[in-house]
Amino acid sequence: MTIPAPTPGIATPGTAVLLVNLGTPQAPTAAAVKRYLGEFLSDPFVVQIPKLLWWPLLHGLILPLRAPRVAHKYAEVWLPEGSPLAVHTQRLAGALQARLPDVAVLHAMRYGEPALRERLRELRAGGVRRVLVLPLYPQYSMTTTGTVADLVARASDAPEARVVQDYATDAGWVEAVAASIRAHWQAHGRGERLLFSFHGLPQRLVDAGDPYAAQCEASVAEIARALALAPEDYVLAYQSRFGRERWLGPATDATVRALAAAGVRTLDVVCPGFAADCLETLEEIALQNAGFFRDAGGSALRYIPCLNDAPAHADALAALARRELAAWPVAGA
Repeated sequence: MTIPAPTPGIATPGTAVLLVNLGTPQAPTAAAVKRYLGEFLSDPFVVQIPKLLWWPLLHGLILPLRAPRVAHKYAEVWLPEGSPLAVHTQRLAGALQARLPDVAVLHAMRYGEPALRERLRELRAGGVRRVLVLPLYPQYSMTTTGTVADLVARASDAPEARVVQDYATDAGWVEAVAASIRAHWQAHGRGERLLFSFHGLPQRLVDAGDPYAAQCEASVAEIARALALAPEDYVLAYQSRFGRERWLGPATDATVRALAAAGVRTLDVVCPGFAADCLETLEEIALQNAGFFRDAGGSALRYIPCLNDAPAHADALAALARRELAAWPVAGA
C-alpha cells in the first residue's frame, strides 16, 4: 500500500484520516458472500450468542442457506467497478484527500477488504504516527462504531488513534442530507410523504443503553427542521431485521405497505444512516420495498440515493475531520 503524501509546506507529518465502512463481499458469488457473512456474523458485537451455540448454527445452517440468496441480491446491484459500497467509499476517501491535502486519507472495512486491522498495520509501517478513525456511521451503535473502536483499541501495532464517535446532528452533514432531498424534489417533484429508513437494531440493545435509536430520532428532527417539514410530512422506520427477537420499530416494510394502504401514492425514501449506497439501500429499499409499496396500492416509491461521494458530503466530513484533529493534543507539544 502506498500512503498518499501530504502536500509539502502545509503537511501534518505522520497524520492520517481513515474512513471505515462496514464491508462487502469481494464478488457477487455464494463463496464470496459466505466468507464475508461468516466474518460479519462472527463478531460478538453484532451477534451476542455464546460461541458454542452460535457457531454450529452459523456454519451448519445460516451461511449455507443465506449465502446463495444474498449473492443473487448483490448481483442485482453490482457495479462494473465492483461492490457499490466499496466503490462509493473509495471515491469518498479520494474526495476527502482533495480537501485535506495536509494529511493522508485512506479507507478500510470492518469486515472484508481492505481490512481495518491490516490497514492500521500498514499506516504504522508507512510512518504514520497518529490516525483519526472516522467510522462512516452518523449514529453511534455498539454494533457499528463500537466494534470499530474496540478493534482499534486492541490493535497493538497501530498508530496512536482517535475514533470519531458519531456525527448524528453535525450541521454540515445535516445540511448535506437536506440538500440531497431538496435536489430530488426539484428534479422529480415532492412525494406525498417522506420516509426516513434506518438500519434496525435489536430492542434489547437499546434497552441496555445503546444510544442508536435516540440518535436516529435526533438526526431526523434536524433534517426535518432544515427542510421545514411538518410532523405529518414524514415518518421514521427501521429496516433489515435479522432473526426472531424484537427489533426497533416500526419496520420499514410494514410502514411502506401501511402508507400505500392509507392512500399514499408517491413515497420518497431516504436512508440517512448509510453513508454509501449498498445492498440495504439499492436492493432492499429501491427494489424490494418499492415492490411492496406497489403491491399494496402505491404508485411510486422513489429512493433518494445516499450521499456517497457528493461534494457536500465530502465537505461535511472534511470539516468534521479538521475539527477532530484540531482538538487532538499532540504529545509533547
